[in-house]
Amino acid sequence: MAAPMKSMGSSFNATSFQKKTRSKLISIPGTRPSVQNGQLIVSTGVTSLDYLIGGGLAVGTVLLIEEDRYNSYSQMVLKYFMAEGVLCGHELFLASAQDHPDDILTELPAPILDDIASGPHASQDAMKIAWRYQNLPKVQTALASSSRFGHYYDVSKKMEPEIRQAANCHAFYLPEHSTESPLLESYSALLRSIQEVIRKGGFDGAAPPAKSRNVLRIGLPSLGSPLWGDDLCCRDNPAHGHALTTFLYGLRAVLRSSLSVAVLTIPSHLIQNRAVMGNITRLCDNAIALESFKGSDRETNPLYKDYHGLLHVRQVPRLNCLLTELPDHKDLAFKLKRKQFTIERLHLPPDLSETVSRVSRGELAGAAATGTSCGSSGNKHLDF
Repeated sequence: MAAPMKSMGSSFNATSFQKKTRSKLISIPGTRPSVQNGQLIVSTGVTSLDYLIGGGLAVGTVLLIEEDRYNSYSQMVLKYFMAEGVLCGHELFLASAQDHPDDILTELPAPILDDIASGPHASQDAMKIAWRYQNLPKVQTALASSSRFGHYYDVSKKMEPEIRQAANCHAFYLPEHSTESPLLESYSALLRSIQEVIRKGGFDGAAPPAKSRNVLRIGLPSLGSPLWGDDLCCRDNPAHGHALTTFLYGLRAVLRSSLSVAVLTIPSHLIQNRAVMGNITRLCDNAIALESFKGSDRETNPLYKDYHGLLHVRQVPRLNCLLTELPDHKDLAFKLKRKQFTIERLHLPPDLSETVSRVSRGELAGAAATGTSCGSSGNKHLDF
């Protein structure tokens, strides 16, 4: 008797072919995937700065800000970064060697909620909540789930204590961790504290799948200054010039395997050894420098009357690619308006007839050498 034959349909059902699907991206409020390399990115709080560094700050990377001479605008950018984390519901880690982290958080700029609450995706209840600063979890949900990436802030006002206190912030105050040899131990204690927060908070991926994922924003102001016990700013050949670079090696290794992102500022104008500064820059993924006009001849120069300083892009990240290009805009300037900090392309005034008699030919030649255009009219904003 012949064996029964299987139907043709059953043979097709038994095939091992499976349709290949894309891996699901992690969905975290206040984040989005980069259109350039697919990395998860967060906003720095300054929309024009997000545009310059590829749409945002990639999770797992470090942004270096070379401080301006009076350390005013660099601290402002750092506060923008922390304020954005508060609105998005991210956890914060703030370290300081001078002012207590709690005092720094009290100076965060206030968000402009009326612009967001009046958007097309905001409900009537969300508008009332945003206007009255009530029911904080709903305010953060409305802001973080907004279709806009990043928010706007009013630097003339401080963030409401109720909104600020809703954020989970971890503080590291160096005087509370003082040791007999602060130069050798301060950076080690700081790195151990960051590692502990990442491990306990589940930012390293060890959290159970049922737990909602979040991002840790790390703010490290004025690293390398004498306040941290470092002598980089005091000598041409520092005795412990490797202390900060060793810390950056460890920090970047920790961030690469976690849902964390860091912004640090360094007083580069005080560092005597430029080779050491070059190593510091290369150990960071993004690097920008702020050059303030305060106290310089450019402060009274009519060519720069509309700006407060220049911004230089030192380095952009190379993630999931072999080579990246610096932005086409080499001449960038920043200014602090009545309410907002903005970055723009540097343009000379359209009519220089009144200023030629007051400006020397050498200054005009120097401005032309930087690639500025005398024929452009108006300022083109980078707030996309």
